[in-house]
Amino acid sequence: MADSKEKLFSDFSPVSTEKWMEKVTADLKGADFEKKLVWKTNEGFKVKPFYRMEDLEGLKTTNALPGEFPYLRGTKKDNNEWLVRQEIKVEDPAEANAKALDILNKGIDSLSFRVKAKELSADYLETLLKDICAECVELNFSTCQGHVVELAELLVAYFRKHGYDLSKLQGSIDYDFLGKMLTRGKEKGDMVATAKALMDVTADLPGYRVLNVTALALNNAGSYIFQELGYALAWGNEYLSQLTEAGVPAATVAKNLKFNFGISSNYFLEIAKFRAARMLWANIVASYDATDKEAAKMKVHAETSSFNLTLFDAHVNLLRTQTEAMSAALAGVDSMTVVPFDKAYETPNDFSERMARNQQLLLKEESHFDKVIDPAAGSYYIENLTVSIAKQAWDLFLAVEEEGGFYASVKAGKVQAAVNESNKARHAAVAKRKEILLGTNQYPNFNEKAGEKKPLEATCCCGGHASCETDVPTLNFDRAASEFEALRLETEASGKRPKAFMLTIGNLAMRQARAQFSCNFLACAGYEVVDNLGFPTVEEGVEAAMAAKADIVVLCSSDDEYAEYAVPAFKAVNGRAMFIVAGAPACMDDLKAAGIENFIHVRVNVLETLREYNSKLLK
Repeated sequence: MADSKEKLFSDFSPVSTEKWMEKVTADLKGADFEKKLVWKTNEGFKVKPFYRMEDLEGLKTTNALPGEFPYLRGTKKDNNEWLVRQEIKVEDPAEANAKALDILNKGIDSLSFRVKAKELSADYLETLLKDICAECVELNFSTCQGHVVELAELLVAYFRKHGYDLSKLQGSIDYDFLGKMLTRGKEKGDMVATAKALMDVTADLPGYRVLNVTALALNNAGSYIFQELGYALAWGNEYLSQLTEAGVPAATVAKNLKFNFGISSNYFLEIAKFRAARMLWANIVASYDATDKEAAKMKVHAETSSFNLTLFDAHVNLLRTQTEAMSAALAGVDSMTVVPFDKAYETPNDFSERMARNQQLLLKEESHFDKVIDPAAGSYYIENLTVSIAKQAWDLFLAVEEEGGFYASVKAGKVQAAVNESNKARHAAVAKRKEILLGTNQYPNFNEKAGEKKPLEATCCCGGHASCETDVPTLNFDRAASEFEALRLETEASGKRPKAFMLTIGNLAMRQARAQFSCNFLACAGYEVVDNLGFPTVEEGVEAAMAAKADIVVLCSSDDEYAEYAVPAFKAVNGRAMFIVAGAPACMDDLKAAGIENFIHVRVNVLETLREYNSKLLK
């Protein structure tokens, strides 16, 4: 077999990179290679169209092994298992207990309980955790930050009372002082004192993590990947720095930290992010204590992003969260939550929660993603992405440290400003369709209506609106689709759904392409669109549009033919409907001089254009 393989490969002469470039250059026919094929990421580095073995030369990542420092390839040696988590917001402990017991029989092995601080008591936990084997499932708890120590004391007492081997218990308590500053704008309590108290109370629970880095918040606020990772490292280092100064051993702090990351839809970069995260964090911890390699293992929980969830065509959210879950699973996270597809507009129901659970179970039981450790290792592309994203994140980490650390940056509002600027930039990219949200700003469902669906408003921890008075600036959690959704809801609420009629004429290929483009463009505002096979004259097309009671007539033809068709069509419409030319022909200035004002093409801002049309059509 070995001989046959060698013979097979000997039949193919090696092709050098220079030869590949010669072929690429020839195929480009004079087009600029950098502009045409090299992709510049939002992270600021360039990605080539192809990579070869020589691109791995000098990369230290290729020497890493699974389960070994610096854990680039994961913290596990035998498998790629991760825990499937579901969150339960506890309104009634008995009901929450019943739900927990039910979903534990449906594939869940990590529970997350959001409990009300004012109701905490020993009896409360007895009811909530009844018949749940704490040694068989990871238990995670979150409550008001001022009551986390009380919660920890009650939990430890509960576990001791029921005779559990505390060394076997796995879970977490969600204490994140810095995260609350970012999301709620509140600086309450003493971070170091509370953290020390938590670690003291849970000292006999080695499998519990009680200090959290909730970088998920940055992801849901629209941060770029390098920002989420760079700030997460600075965030974790802030705990290490402050607590070691207070006399806590660095290894103790590190073993109490859990990183909670989001997962965006940038599939390969997300795989690279998690690989880079483990490597960089291991080196940070080693700089404090190089002897305890276990402490350098990053504990990672991942959750699919809420930033790109949509209200319209909501089942597309299942596609988004599935690819996100795939990238996190392949990258070797420790646990994962898949957000239900309907979270953007309603409290998830039994159906959407079941779908979210099954998305992970399919990856395990059908695709066997839990069997192979870091299958991306050695990929020319992903190894290079890992190094590139690591460098960008490390540069940001160093910049934060030079400015006084993560707490100082949050206190000054610098982190919030940077992430909110990214949110703004991504909204602008969505508005121009440089960032695609399928079903929202591209290929919308023409006939869908929101009906009773409305975007859920963010609320603060006190139960009021997110505009509560704050001590420091907060992150902006407006989803990427929010502005398009507002536009489409405005159309629907007006009770008048504008009808856009495609006046297709001339060159067959161009009129069809432009009609499809225009239908997708105008349907993003919820307009009714009427496509056509073609008309022999513009007059017949206009007559058909008027008979259909069109509010908009879109002329769809080729650039060369617009000089012939546009002005006669505009005159035939004669103000009875909005007139639009699909394209940006060379004769545009002449057409504008003739009174034609509206042109739609790939370079226009879709959102702003549709807002303008709504202001005219929905009067």
